[in-house]
Amino acid sequence: MARYTGPAFKKSRRVGFSTLENGKDIARRPYGPGQHGNARKGKPSNYGVQLTEKQKVKFMYGITEKQFRKTFDKASKMKGMHGENFLKLLESRLDNLVYRIGFASTRRGARQLVNHGHVTVNGKKVDIPSYSVKVGDVISLKETSKNHPAVKASLEAKNNRVEFISYDENKMEATYVRLPERNELNMDINESLIVEYYSR
Repeated sequence: MARYTGPAFKKSRRVGFSTLENGKDIARRPYGPGQHGNARKGKPSNYGVQLTEKQKVKFMYGITEKQFRKTFDKASKMKGMHGENFLKLLESRLDNLVYRIGFASTRRGARQLVNHGHVTVNGKKVDIPSYSVKVGDVISLKETSKNHPAVKASLEAKNNRVEFISYDENKMEATYVRLPERNELNMDINESLIVEYYSR
């Protein structure tokens, strides 16, 4: 199945969760999309709860089911908690880190920046959004892209950054200093439900 390119707000309302992580997508109409979005629904089954949790994370990071499952399987081979490792791998994607740095205001915008060849890792152009960034890698923009209007607007609007990224404003580059801690990630996600979903 191809990647979803429709309205992000609709997806957020469907799962009752801010996939943009700013609350704007569900603030105005905090109920499901469509004609019956505001109608009372029955209590969801365990499967329904697990599926919704999976969809929340999938929509938030904007990846396909195939990529999602591949990352989940990769996390199972790592030491530690499966669910936490899964979220750390998703956070280590290049498009996500470009978004976290502030080069783009949304993950979708960050993915486009990477796809169009504006981003470099350790000085080399990388145009694969799913590229797995290693701790210590330096993420920057091509010299010709540093004055890009969308990038400038996004950086000006960025108020704070996550602590696992170190940013140098003068050089317009960031270093992925360490893997994130669980308490630094979205606390509205229950990753154990995703593990249960795939363990059926």
